[in-house]
Amino acid sequence: MTHSWKVAIHIFDADDLRADGDVTTAHAVLTTSAGTRLDGYGRARRAPQDADVPEIGDELAAARALRDLADRLLRATSDDISAIEHGDVRITH
Repeated sequence: MTHSWKVAIHIFDADDLRADGDVTTAHAVLTTSAGTRLDGYGRARRAPQDADVPEIGDELAAARALRDLADRLLRATSDDISAIEHGDVRITH
């Protein structure tokens, strides 16, 4: 049996009013075949002296959102195993 999980990444560009440079944020959403949803968030800021290449900010913010999502998925897995085992579980990655 094959299950499909979907990940959508939403990327937002905005000026950062607190710093000199542009900010890109990303929101990664995982939806499992059972309908469970997990969210991850990432952010990238372009320093004023850096070249203005929007794709780099998009990539970095998306990568950070996916890393956050992966960490949240590992925590959810650990919590699920702990509930079944009735004890603390440590998942290493």
